[in-house]
Amino acid sequence: MTKKTLIKNISVVNEGQITVTDVLVDNGLIRKIGQNDEPDANVIDGTGKYLFPGIIDGQVHFRDPGLTHKADLYTESRAAVAGGVTSFIDMPNTVPNVLTMDILNEKYRLAAEKSLANFGFFLGVNGDNLDEIIRLDTSRLLAVSDDGLYFTKKGNLLADNPETMEKLFANCKSIVAIHSEKEQIIEENEQIFREKYGENVPVEFHPVIRSEKACYEATRRAIDIANKHRARLHILHLTTEAETHLFRNDIPLEEKNITTEVSVHHLWFSDKDYERLGTLIKWNPAIKTEKDRKGLFNALMDGRIDIVTTDHAPHTLEEKQRPYFQAMSGAPIVQYSLNIMLEFYRQGLISLEKIAEKMCHNPAVLYHIEKRGFIREGYFADLTMVDLNASWTVDKDGIYSKCGWSPLEGTTFHSKVIRTFVNGNLVYENGTFDDRTKGCALTKW
Repeated sequence: MTKKTLIKNISVVNEGQITVTDVLVDNGLIRKIGQNDEPDANVIDGTGKYLFPGIIDGQVHFRDPGLTHKADLYTESRAAVAGGVTSFIDMPNTVPNVLTMDILNEKYRLAAEKSLANFGFFLGVNGDNLDEIIRLDTSRLLAVSDDGLYFTKKGNLLADNPETMEKLFANCKSIVAIHSEKEQIIEENEQIFREKYGENVPVEFHPVIRSEKACYEATRRAIDIANKHRARLHILHLTTEAETHLFRNDIPLEEKNITTEVSVHHLWFSDKDYERLGTLIKWNPAIKTEKDRKGLFNALMDGRIDIVTTDHAPHTLEEKQRPYFQAMSGAPIVQYSLNIMLEFYRQGLISLEKIAEKMCHNPAVLYHIEKRGFIREGYFADLTMVDLNASWTVDKDGIYSKCGWSPLEGTTFHSKVIRTFVNGNLVYENGTFDDRTKGCALTKW
């Protein structure tokens, strides 16, 4: 296999500018950016195409181990690279929950065997293992998180436990990434709708049950406690316009102790889509109003929201199509996140440079990911090549997630990922995969 690849005449989208140039990839690294005629390289003509740093998705649920009937590290990393995602960070709500270093290390071992993309994992934290987390040197971890652990046991959300947050924020040496909803408010709302509808609550009430109030009060309290302890807090998957005003944009990302993200489905869908898609777009936190969708987009653009993620969370179609309370929350979307953002570009709402900032540069900065997220000489050659003039429609045959469905089926996109390089290896090209090489564990600088 040729170790050198020369991408010629490509429009490189990187660090606030677009430059037509050549990029030489050699032995897994970006060796040279600039005019080049390397004689022994495999040449790819990039004329008219665009090259992004590989997308870094800071929040996914790839379900491995323990829930592999609906997804696993191989199938979902395959979907990821087809969408231009070269690195992902997976949440701790697998089975068993990732509550010890032994379980965390086992996930890294599994990923090294199975994942086509680079990988990282959060260590789970809840009331049961809080003291153990505090005793650890968490400084080398990407983050600790409670995300998804509420599915296992009530009361596991940090946002509902200010005493636990106080202790964690006072002692933790890593980012604390939390799912920010107040369970008490949600349970009270559930009871109201149960009394009226029984188990068959219309799904359009999902954002009323998992309400703006439940999100806002949780986020405000978490930020207050984190600021008190000067802790490093990251709020996962923000969903309300109201919450966006709790975050700063007057200092650089590198200086922030409080950060947040938006997941692509909260930018793409709004509550008007429940009538058409029902429980297929039931996510926690809920997709909310058009006002919230626009408010999230504005906050992304002005720097209050720092990164874009997917919260990719596949379930089987049968698990999704149950009555409201039994229908699982979450859906597969990692394959389409860049396509969604490129549609916004086509609509004139965001620049290509800003997409690279929010999906590539900022995740690397936020999580201190070493030598990724930028197109720089000496960095790992994680690269995503895009054709901005290639229309296609999402259909079942082209879905690579194991669950085999998407809430975006029937959607026509006007840009397409045509090649994805992971550590210099061309792992995806126009619908074909090379799975002979696997991704690497993300390391911190």
